[in-house]
Amino acid sequence: MALRLVQVILPQAHAPHLRDLVALEPRGGPWQETLEDGLTCTRLLVEGDESSDLVDEIERRFGNVPGFHLLLLPVTTALPRPKEDETEAPRRFGTKRGGLTREELRDEGFEMARPDGVFFATVVLSTIVVATGLVRGNAAVIIGAMVIAPLLGPSVALALGTTLGDTRMMTRALVANLAGVALALAITVLLGAAFHDRPFSPEILARVDVSASDVLVALAAGSAGALALTTGVASALVGVMVAVALLPPTAVVGLALGRGALHEAGQAGLLLAVNLLSVNLAATATFLLQGIRPRRWWEADRARRASMLALAIGGVLLAALATLIFLTQR
Repeated sequence: MALRLVQVILPQAHAPHLRDLVALEPRGGPWQETLEDGLTCTRLLVEGDESSDLVDEIERRFGNVPGFHLLLLPVTTALPRPKEDETEAPRRFGTKRGGLTREELRDEGFEMARPDGVFFATVVLSTIVVATGLVRGNAAVIIGAMVIAPLLGPSVALALGTTLGDTRMMTRALVANLAGVALALAITVLLGAAFHDRPFSPEILARVDVSASDVLVALAAGSAGALALTTGVASALVGVMVAVALLPPTAVVGLALGRGALHEAGQAGLLLAVNLLSVNLAATATFLLQGIRPRRWWEADRARRASMLALAIGGVLLAALATLIFLTQR
């Protein structure tokens, strides 16, 4: 059972109204402390499932009050242990039991889409390893490189920004994604020129033979990436799924370009484009199915329109690319 510690700082005059609001059988508290400057700090322990709605309601009622601050902290251990709810319903898809609140998701999305030195270092390292595995035809080396999964964060953050209608997050994630792909391409073009005398391995040839099954893999990877962010699924495992769809095709494009194999580069580029679209579409749809949206109704309406437009445009582009794949297989 995931728990959150909610801390709300308010002027003393508003503290009784807050106590009435949070007196809905929290797991612990509320506890109140008097601070300086006529402020009070109210703390209460709530389940992760309940924290998002509670934070929304507190922000709605007190967000414009001078001196208002809200802190939401994860709790790893609580003694005495809160009593389990024996009537709790089974978990269903679309719920976020113990998951992150909207604010935590937004912060996590910005952190995942940060194009900093660590991000570029992991792109360089994973690209070198995956390119070596492709040239040698060693699947184990390729999988080992994909555990790093540098493109997982920007891809999921782009879908989250689309769902929330957050153009700043979308821009940041798109820049990180494009920069990561461009860096991987530059590295593999050089490696392709260095290994130009080696024949294409089966691992490379498998990624220039594009089929409908590749679309299904990318769709599943995008949905899994969204679930990893909202429900705490092991990101390393999901990262392998997303990396399967993104990093190896990117490396094959660069390796083929480096040795002047334009046909193979074009086929791998088609696969990369399909996978990028599929990952983003599936992740966006998964976020929407989970009910993730902005708090304010006008922001939610704008985000819904943006998400629907993105899904429509992405769906049309994906259909066009799938048609192109079908034609190239004939």
